[in-house]
Amino acid sequence: MTAPSASWRRALFAAVLVLGAGAAAVSLLHSLVGQTRADDDDDAESVANPPTRVVIKNGIAILTLSAADLQNAGIESARLARAPEIDSVVGFATVLDPTPLADLSSRYRDAEAQVESATAKLAVSSAAFDRAQILYRDQQNISTAQLQNAQSAFELDQVALAAARAHLGGVAASIRQAWGSALGTALIDNAPLLNELLARNIYLVKVTLPPSVDTPSPPETADARLNDRTIVRLNYISLAATTNPKLQGISYFYTAPAQEGLLPGLNLETTLGVRLAQRGWIVPNSAVVWLEGQAWIYIRTDPKTFIRQRISPDRPAADDGYIVTGLPPNADVAVHGAQMLLSEEFRAQVPVED
Repeated sequence: MTAPSASWRRALFAAVLVLGAGAAAVSLLHSLVGQTRADDDDDAESVANPPTRVVIKNGIAILTLSAADLQNAGIESARLARAPEIDSVVGFATVLDPTPLADLSSRYRDAEAQVESATAKLAVSSAAFDRAQILYRDQQNISTAQLQNAQSAFELDQVALAAARAHLGGVAASIRQAWGSALGTALIDNAPLLNELLARNIYLVKVTLPPSVDTPSPPETADARLNDRTIVRLNYISLAATTNPKLQGISYFYTAPAQEGLLPGLNLETTLGVRLAQRGWIVPNSAVVWLEGQAWIYIRTDPKTFIRQRISPDRPAADDGYIVTGLPPNADVAVHGAQMLLSEEFRAQVPVED
């Protein structure tokens, strides 16, 4: 056999080197791919198992953030201040038509007349029955039938008087139920106040306070604004027996002197000078977030935990925000970063694959 030439040996050596390098490259590639997959698996596991920030307990979402998260988001909380004392309250007044008072007065006078008529008839039949008894006992100067007729007339008149009195009492009760004790008594007694109202020298005004206001003693006078220049002085009569169904607050009766522009059915804005302690807490605007048309705040239950609570922003505060009831005493509320808390709450509830 002929020995390989030098050039052939060099070619063979180069081929071996190339094959070795290729094997090493393949081995390195497999190693790199395996490491990348491991890293990806670790990253996927960390994403699929993020720190739990929202826990639902008894239907309430509890949001927990680290101190660093709170600082980075600029979230600050503060204890809410109590609603301040007020020295006046705005009521809503309506000038009432005196016609229902006139109708009730007429009904009561008719019922009184029925009682008077029944009383007079009973007096006559009672006297006739007494005479018939005397005559019957005195040697039967009248017949038994005549005595029985006199007795029957007397008893019928007794029943008629009782019915008339019951009707009068029913009308009086209706008056007091509709207009209250003071005004009802004035109507029943035909007092000068009633005559002034029916003559329209004065008008009856029903003043209703906001539902959140409860004053133990309404002021004796109040001011109602008739127009931009005219203030009408109202004088207190009594607590009203009913309230305005749309306003749902306590109502009172006042009177107003008749004057130009003041007519039944007119609505007036009324200011009552009362010193009251308001119920509730002042929630600043910065603490309120809106979701689906509802107002919410975040209450801090511990240094890292917040819960979202719905509020009713019905009463505006004097400077900023709202006066809110139904909150726990000394509530610690997020006054800065509340919107960030809302975003974080919902972001934490989004599934990872989404």
